[in-house]
Amino acid sequence: MTEGPLRYKDAGVDIDAQEEGLRGVKRLARETFTRGVLSEIGLFGGLFALDPENPRGPVLVASADGVGTKLQVAERAGRFDTVGEDLVNHCVNDILVQGAEPLFFLDYFAAGHLDPRRLVEVVSGLARGCRENGCALLGGETAEMPGLYQGEDFDLAGFIVGRVQRDRLLPRGVAPGQVLLGLPSTGLHTNGYSLARKLFFEIKGFTPETRLDDLGAPLGEVLLAVHRSYLKPLRPLLGPDSGLRGLAHITGGGIPDNLPRILPEGVQAVIRPAGWTEPPVFGYIRREGRVPEAEMRRTFNLGVGMVLVVEEGRAHDLMEVLRAAGERPFPVGELRSGPRGVVYEP
Repeated sequence: MTEGPLRYKDAGVDIDAQEEGLRGVKRLARETFTRGVLSEIGLFGGLFALDPENPRGPVLVASADGVGTKLQVAERAGRFDTVGEDLVNHCVNDILVQGAEPLFFLDYFAAGHLDPRRLVEVVSGLARGCRENGCALLGGETAEMPGLYQGEDFDLAGFIVGRVQRDRLLPRGVAPGQVLLGLPSTGLHTNGYSLARKLFFEIKGFTPETRLDDLGAPLGEVLLAVHRSYLKPLRPLLGPDSGLRGLAHITGGGIPDNLPRILPEGVQAVIRPAGWTEPPVFGYIRREGRVPEAEMRRTFNLGVGMVLVVEEGRAHDLMEVLRAAGERPFPVGELRSGPRGVVYEP
């Protein structure tokens, strides 16, 4: 056990400080907006209409992200072929929630010392992720900066552009009375690694080869499980008549910070955690790190990688479509009238 409750701040990540900084960033970005911009900063992806006057015209959806300190787990494990796939899938999911399918992807790889073998291994994951999602790896940038990164340290970021018709953008018509469904994550995906690394490697002194009965696999394998893409199972539901009203990709900030991004004012999400089973890694972190439940919910996805907002009368049909595609959808909660945000109930 740790001496006291472990929090994300203890691992060097302050979500509240990030949100404060973003408020200033939003104001500055807004000053640059041109006629084609359809979205404010803060959505999962930015929207740009190629023909702003056409209500059914094409809209480009763009997003950028990184893998975070999961890279340091890859470093410890000496394995770099998964983090590129993580990055592509994360970005694909971020534009998918607005109804877009990916067109192309670019990457940024920066290192203190450029190791060609490592670079090729990382890009092999990028290429695999792009192939699986029908997305072109169009280019990128490779930078060697020994004055900024130490030794073998490196960073990885990705940039994606997708397309959707304007009248098929998500969310659309999110309202009280609708049902929340979830699709399972494969583990931590790409968030919460600063806290997880502190517990597993600093406090517990484990290595990637450590086997824990709770986890059923070597620790490195559990922590490097690939952040999955939800494009294939959700593609059939992107049409206007499926009953799907919104999607939320559950990344940093968990359900409490991500689901409200698609909720209108006056709509509250009621979350019922009894509806799904968490992967064992989250139970271990909660118990051994004595992490408060509110902290767990804002740090990790807790087994829910994607939340679907669906019309109540269509929920059963959508679950059947997803099951036919090999998915395991589960109930997450529902929407009701109330202050915009998320509440948890049994």
